[in-house]
Amino acid sequence: MTKPPRHRLVPTNVAALAAGVSEATIRKWVSRGKITRYGAPNCRSEFDIDELTEIALRRRPGPPPGRGAGR
Repeated sequence: MTKPPRHRLVPTNVAALAAGVSEATIRKWVSRGKITRYGAPNCRSEFDIDELTEIALRRRPGPPPGRGAGR
């Protein structure tokens, strides 16, 4: 996988805010292969904001059941 352009990479704390989770969750996702971490070992981790946006959109809950139009 090629590294995204520099302007699309964000640090862990911003990644957590973008995905609506804690920084610990971001680190768990990395260890489970759910998201891609960029950066050299023992250096600051960075994440692709587009990848995080996709994850956040998939995690977003839908409308509650039984809430159709006309109610």
